[in-house]
Amino acid sequence: MSILIGDTAPDFTADSSEGPIHFYDYIEGSWAVLFSHPKNFTPVCTTELGFTAKLKPEFDKRGVKVLGLSVDKLEDHAGWAKDIEETQGTALNFPLLADTTGEVARKYDMIHPNADNTLTVRSVFVIGPDKKVKLKIEYPASTGRNFNEVLRVIDSLQLTAKHSVATPVNWENGDDVIIAASLNNEAAKAKFPEGWKELKPYLRIVPQPKG
Repeated sequence: MSILIGDTAPDFTADSSEGPIHFYDYIEGSWAVLFSHPKNFTPVCTTELGFTAKLKPEFDKRGVKVLGLSVDKLEDHAGWAKDIEETQGTALNFPLLADTTGEVARKYDMIHPNADNTLTVRSVFVIGPDKKVKLKIEYPASTGRNFNEVLRVIDSLQLTAKHSVATPVNWENGDDVIIAASLNNEAAKAKFPEGWKELKPYLRIVPQPKG
């Protein structure tokens, strides 16, 4: 059975480049991103991990813990980390799991047999403080991910978890948002006393809430 949005993220214990990690303990009370890559010492993965390392201050600012996952051996991670720093200009600064048995990959359905029987696809999971899966994206091995998009979605998830709003197409942090359909006009007036722009009764636009 595949992992779906709203499901509880499976727990696990695994070795990593920063020592053993018990997933639930590691992310306790935080948002988290867990992402897999097909193999160490491969070109697309090298660029992805380097860019994610550059973005770590942005993840930190949002209270998000990042973990990468590889089915390669732990002893291979150090050599690859040197290559990442040399070619991408940023040292690896988040844990890289060594899932040599594929146990974690199988729990998260990261191995797609029709693509490859042993290597993981480029899976991304965003997990909330409640340990529920909030986002799931999967890419083929040949296509590098857009981690700026992952940050954008996290901004939306954190905003909509706090306020009764949804974010429209191509939304960026700071843009106008949509009042959630679950709020009738009476409830919306209490939350948005300055009013809104009503394009349709179900499409009510307001500035992004602060805080």
